[in-house]
Amino acid sequence: MKALKNIITILITLLILSCGKSENKSEVIKTPSDNQNVTGDADIITITKAQFENEKMKLVSIQENSFPTYIKTTGMIDVPPNSKAVISAFTGGYIKNSPLLIGDKVKKGQVLVTIENLDFVQLQQEYLEVSEQLSYLKSEYDRQKELFAEKISSKKSFLKAESDYKKTNAIYNGLRKKLQMLNINPVSVEKRNLTSVSTIYSPIDGSITEVNVSTGTYVSPADKIMEIVNTDHIHLELRVFEKDVLKIKKEQKVIFRLPESTDEIFEGHIHLIGKSIDKNRTIQVHAHIDHGIQHRFLVGMYVEADIVIDNNLSRSLPENAVVDVEDKNYVLLLKSKDNEHYTFAKKELTTGKSYNGSIEIKDDSFKVADQFLLGGFNLLSEEGTSGHSH
Repeated sequence: MKALKNIITILITLLILSCGKSENKSEVIKTPSDNQNVTGDADIITITKAQFENEKMKLVSIQENSFPTYIKTTGMIDVPPNSKAVISAFTGGYIKNSPLLIGDKVKKGQVLVTIENLDFVQLQQEYLEVSEQLSYLKSEYDRQKELFAEKISSKKSFLKAESDYKKTNAIYNGLRKKLQMLNINPVSVEKRNLTSVSTIYSPIDGSITEVNVSTGTYVSPADKIMEIVNTDHIHLELRVFEKDVLKIKKEQKVIFRLPESTDEIFEGHIHLIGKSIDKNRTIQVHAHIDHGIQHRFLVGMYVEADIVIDNNLSRSLPENAVVDVEDKNYVLLLKSKDNEHYTFAKKELTTGKSYNGSIEIKDDSFKVADQFLLGGFNLLSEEGTSGHSH
């Protein structure tokens, strides 16, 4: 009897242990999450529609894009020399009026500043004195000329009258020119209307880009009072290294960006190519900016530019549709979708050049109608290469 009890006890113990193992085994079964493969195939990834929308994923197709061969260079936004004016005074003086500010637009002939100096009055007085002398000397010269022609006066008297008149006439013209350069009207001076003020007018249309004076400032002829720039003919001045010079031709396309200001891409074309190499072994290349966008740039802006020397059309995808995992490139190809799920197949592919946000696709196995996941980096990087089957 005792032996029978021991056998029953052993059987009950084994039964309990067996049930315990079964319960433990059922506890380790995992329920697939949204990010996990729900099909059991490592090359297939299924995500929910909610995940697709929440992570702002998109579907994209293969497009044909340009993949140019280009020369990289740098430069700046500039204008031609005749579109820039540095304003200075011909004669020193004190700024009497300076009404303009940086950014103000001006027209050619518009008043910029007025300068006051008592020396201007003295110059006008000298001009008046010489003008009156000239009137007398002209009469004397004409009289001696007539007398000499009639052999009444000597040649010496005629030559002296002629010399005095011509010398004074030269002084008169010189003083007159000085007054004109100071924008003081000689006709007004001859009417005894003297002034201590000289007015400086704008030599070009443009905008004020620099002002270095204020009312009461003394300026000399060497001082830069202000600067005016006309941006109607704004362009690119690029520096190309000697090794690339022979690849550059007129009318080649230029793609440039302003790295300090914006991520936008702008376009232009080569207009002029320099004819000499400078001390830095570079040549200057002048490029025109496409019409309609010149007004967006400021003179002096730094640019990075690509000069396109060749251009090929190739099949491409956006760069962020292709994921590099352990030096291999993958995409997620849409296999199917319904109201709740998107199912993708992970595909390895061969890529070529990258340019302007696109990457060249070398594989011919993909169709034009195929759709790929844009923004699936996390899905592929989590899968890694462990799930890739050949």
